[in-house]
Amino acid sequence: MPRSYTGENITLLRLARQGEITEEMQLVAKKENISAEKVRDEIAAGKMVIPANINHTKLDPIGIGIECTVKINANIGNSPLESDEHCELVKLDACLKYGADAVMDLSTGENINGIRKAMLKASPIPLGTVPLYQAMEIVDKVEDLTTELMLDVITQQAEQGVDFMTIHCGLLKEHLPLTKKRITGIVSRGGSLMAEWMTYWDKQNMLYENFDKVLDIAEKYDVTLSLGDGLRPGCLADASDEAQFAELDALAELVQKCWDRDVQVMVEGPGHVPLNDVERNIKRQQEVCKGAPFYVLGPIVTDVAPGYDHITSAIGAAVAGMHGASFLCYVTPKEHLGLPELEDVRNGIIAYKISAHSADIAKGHPGARDWDDKLARARYAFDWPTQFELSMDPDRAKSMREETLSTSEHGKSSFCTMCGPKFCAMNINQRIAKNEARTAAKNK
Repeated sequence: MPRSYTGENITLLRLARQGEITEEMQLVAKKENISAEKVRDEIAAGKMVIPANINHTKLDPIGIGIECTVKINANIGNSPLESDEHCELVKLDACLKYGADAVMDLSTGENINGIRKAMLKASPIPLGTVPLYQAMEIVDKVEDLTTELMLDVITQQAEQGVDFMTIHCGLLKEHLPLTKKRITGIVSRGGSLMAEWMTYWDKQNMLYENFDKVLDIAEKYDVTLSLGDGLRPGCLADASDEAQFAELDALAELVQKCWDRDVQVMVEGPGHVPLNDVERNIKRQQEVCKGAPFYVLGPIVTDVAPGYDHITSAIGAAVAGMHGASFLCYVTPKEHLGLPELEDVRNGIIAYKISAHSADIAKGHPGARDWDDKLARARYAFDWPTQFELSMDPDRAKSMREETLSTSEHGKSSFCTMCGPKFCAMNINQRIAKNEARTAAKNK
């Protein structure tokens, strides 16, 4: 969609603070079932973002914030070992089909610019990146990274139309000794690369020291900055440690710098966290970062289920969303094991759609449970076509129904094959209602 204003350095945050309601804000308000004035005020306060680069003309904007439905992001992108532009566009199609709210291109292999250009052309949902990954593809060794190169990559991606960027700017040199007690050390790719650069040159984080220049770029193109959690815990034993919270404090400082420049910002979070500690993590971020939207990876709540981490993380994601996380980064079954393929993307998205919707219900978001109530009524009425239509993954629901019933039966019968007609509780309920009606008629 075309932006509702023209000119450089006019961000949605600045316009909101000036009292203007833009077309993007109106569209988000309609989607969220809240007023446009509420959207404007939440953006002005820094509690909601609308990632919307002025050059992403195909964008259908979304809102991310505590007053919005919980959103989910799907990570795709090639690796140095496999995948290409066609494969990534197929994954993007799956993201759109199954309901991802945003997608990140984390490509680290060949043709990064071409893949991103194709994605932006095809994607109506916000697209994010991690500029450090592309910068590392340009140099041979991490010590060859320079501030100039990093800023050039950020500028190039912003010019292309990237809506939000993960910037690893809060991991500081003084934080590194705090990681020595960890079992898994620094598990963030971007965090580990920046840590290696700092230790090689014995210097402070280049993105932290040059954050004003990053803000110049973000302001010009209205890129939403997603402040990366380079010290997120990589196992339960490392959760909520000094390193993690020291970085969070640094990110809070940078959130304020973003707001001072009218740049939209959100904060990234853990990681691997025990289920009983998820709420504390969310509340701490909300307090320290003064309500800036929280973007969490999971969190994964147990370390012992490789191959099922879309489930271990979806559990944590639902709890995180219930307590105030605004944006959930999906985890696929391939987490810790390999590059996700198409079916992994599907499973990750559906798991996180379940988490996000469950959190919306728990929060009491306006209209969130209407979907569930409609499906429940269709289920009680044995209205199979409506059940399939309302399902989060209609294809899978329909195929499972068809596995055990013929095509002529699967959409008509008043029972499922688990119970059959004799033991179907809903059939029994309906017979009870008929019995009660008959008795009532006799007693008149």
